Amino acid sequence: MKPETRLTRIGRPHDGRGLVNPSVERGSTVLAESAASLYDAPPGKPHYGRMGLSSQTALREALCELYGADWCMLTPSGLSAMTLPLLACTSTGGRVLAADCVYGPTRKFITEILPRHGVQADFFAPGIGAGIADLIDEKTQAVFVESPGSLSFELQDIPAISKAAAKVGAVVIADDTWSAGLLMNPLDLGAGIAAQALTKYVGGHSDILLGAALARGETAEKLKDYERTIGCHVSPDDAWLALRGLRTLGVRLARSGESALKIADWLADRPEVSSVIHPARRDHPDHALFQRDFTGASGLFAVTLKNFDRARTEAFLDALKLFGLGFSWGGFESLAIHCDPQIKRNHGKPVGTLIRFAIGLEDPGDLIADIEAAFAAVKA
Repeated sequence: MKPETRLTRIGRPHDGRGLVNPSVERGSTVLAESAASLYDAPPGKPHYGRMGLSSQTALREALCELYGADWCMLTPSGLSAMTLPLLACTSTGGRVLAADCVYGPTRKFITEILPRHGVQADFFAPGIGAGIADLIDEKTQAVFVESPGSLSFELQDIPAISKAAAKVGAVVIADDTWSAGLLMNPLDLGAGIAAQALTKYVGGHSDILLGAALARGETAEKLKDYERTIGCHVSPDDAWLALRGLRTLGVRLARSGESALKIADWLADRPEVSSVIHPARRDHPDHALFQRDFTGASGLFAVTLKNFDRARTEAFLDALKLFGLGFSWGGFESLAIHCDPQIKRNHGKPVGTLIRFAIGLEDPGDLIADIEAAFAAVKA
């Protein structure tokens, strides 16, 4: 079945009642049928609410089927979907390598929290590809990639990186939020863990905070054990909303991606713009990797502006009427932010003032007119 069809079928209840959506069950205590079953619950029956009831179970099953995974760790935010696998896969004396384009809060966790646990952290240029083999040593326990990076949009060669990491048993953890598990599957490309912020495209309506990390085989068992040992839990209501969002993910992602590419092409011809950074465009340095690994594009991309200082940049953003000014993305509404204050790099950064656009479900012509009016307001 095509992805859009699969999204309408996966994660449905199997209780024989005919409902197409799971019920929302709120509970902590789950009574055992007997003393013997108190510590030995039948397969598929949770013995405590923290393990997840109907809506959490349905969401896990749906995401596992989407990725072809054996376990889905559900986490209370997108950031925790990145940080908890890093903790699960590392230990004192180990080392983590991370792409230099990773999300700022993930970077902060890698540089500030992991070292407190005795884990060394180093960053590599996103385009290093198979050359990462020269950086990997016996201490390396995990390699973190974010393809594309959510600010500068560099892609990483996940198959080449995974091949090099496998030689020392290191786990590749991939932030897959941009593709939402639909446009690219890091597990099929060799990564050990695929993580994403369900807050973004899966939720789709800017009303939940949720994350997921998925794996296969032994790595899946490690995630499952760590999730339960650390006490990770998400609410049944948020899980239900994420599952509802998953049903329309295909059509929403396609619309956002189509509109974003149209707007990106228009921006490329604007005199205020020095570059458009969109992996689906032929002028992107990593476009060949995009064509190889992705089946389509989402609605998030960036541009660099010519001769825009901080004041002029903020005036442009303040002049936008349809674009909200906010840090999230993947919802129905379009957003814009200036990125320079939060960019931290070891291996260079984009030249010029970086503006990130998250394109929602509005008419792209209306969004283009809004950007054009904002440019005119700054010029005036």
